[in-house]
Amino acid sequence: MSIKRYGAEKSGAGGQNLPFARAVEADGWLYVSGQVPMKDGEIVGTGIVEQTHLTIKNVIAILEEAGYGLEHVVRVGVWLDDPRDFWSFNGVYKSYFGEHPPARACVQSTMMVDCKVEIDCVAYKKPA
Repeated sequence: MSIKRYGAEKSGAGGQNLPFARAVEADGWLYVSGQVPMKDGEIVGTGIVEQTHLTIKNVIAILEEAGYGLEHVVRVGVWLDDPRDFWSFNGVYKSYFGEHPPARACVQSTMMVDCKVEIDCVAYKKPA
């Protein structure tokens, strides 16, 4: 079995090197690490709608880098800082995953960085 890591050399907030890869691929499975609404090492946006769009776009960028798309996502994990954001989050989420809904878990959690949402996923594509 071959294992390929994506983005293990990238930096996090404040230019810190983080001790994990953005994604790891093994035998057709792609595990994408939790993404937040970060751009150029800084959290962007203050509302759940704006932060959800950016977070999902960050997930999509990693999927595409590895040769996957949203249609390959089989499971999504979501952490929301405030449960009152659930319905607004769902509206944005559906606009991306509506045609290919994966399995999903969504929980309330205090975030490690100052944001409202974090998303990870698992994707699968039959190895070539």
